[in-house]
Amino acid sequence: MTAPLRIWAVSDGRAGIEAQALGLAEAVARLKPAEIVCKRIAWPRWMHRAPTQLMPAWRGMLASGGGELSPPWPDLWIGNGRASVPLSIAARRWTSGATYVVQLQDPLRPCCLFDLVAPPNHDGLGGPNVFGVTGVPHRVTPERLTSELDAFRARLDRCSRPHVVVLIGGRSKAFDLSPERAERLARQIGDAVRESGGTLLLTFSRRTPPQAEASMRRALGGLPSLIWDGEGPNPYFAFLGTADVILVTEDSANMPTEAAATGRPVYLLDMDGRQARKQRFRAELAELGIARRFEGRLESWTYPPLRETERLAAEVLRRMAERAGAGT
Repeated sequence: MTAPLRIWAVSDGRAGIEAQALGLAEAVARLKPAEIVCKRIAWPRWMHRAPTQLMPAWRGMLASGGGELSPPWPDLWIGNGRASVPLSIAARRWTSGATYVVQLQDPLRPCCLFDLVAPPNHDGLGGPNVFGVTGVPHRVTPERLTSELDAFRARLDRCSRPHVVVLIGGRSKAFDLSPERAERLARQIGDAVRESGGTLLLTFSRRTPPQAEASMRRALGGLPSLIWDGEGPNPYFAFLGTADVILVTEDSANMPTEAAATGRPVYLLDMDGRQARKQRFRAELAELGIARRFEGRLESWTYPPLRETERLAAEVLRRMAERAGAGT
């Protein structure tokens, strides 16, 4: 029997960044038996803002408990986030090209330094070893949504439909959520939920400013709702599994892509700030019939659930097989 693939998902350990690398690794493993190991980079704090060209490829820069960057090397290396870039580049040298190196997002380095670069289409990257996707890889599958929903089904089945799921992000380089913006959004959302006769299911992000969260909670008081308080199991995936419609803030690429995997209507919520890349992403989702700008009303529409992670996984295996065949 052929040995399972060895896959390393390499990132700085931030939840959203690691989820993308793990999502692709798990999608590959659904197509071909594989063993997946997470490797978390731990650069010194003073190095976090250094250009990736100046970040050294130290094999000892792993978080505690993360093992080592040493043989036996993986068959497939999936790097994500700027902290992984110098190590992904070095991995081809360390392994004499035996490891197939995939880098997610735009590495801001020449793409020829990797075997494959898989950025979101809205990064505008191109080239023979570039395979763009809509949004970002993720860990949402129909099976996971069903499994996570089962744990919350007793509570959610008592909630009137439609289930209006709201995913609130927060502060980033390009976006913010002021208390005033948060209150306006909450009043719009509250009016729409009341008109629908359904239930609000809401989660906040770790990046949501406390004042903005407090403003939204006050404005949404008295509404039929289930708002996660941060205690106990996170219902995020259960909410996606039960959603009839999903509203998500525009600051993230992860959350809209995960929402799009459900096939349910997706509305994008305006925030303070603007970014050209995210504007292109919004336009792409709109063109595919997935998402619309939220303007206070809830409607219903359908589209094929977005399956870009699976498409990328199949392409990675195809290219790995093609290279292996060329080497025989």
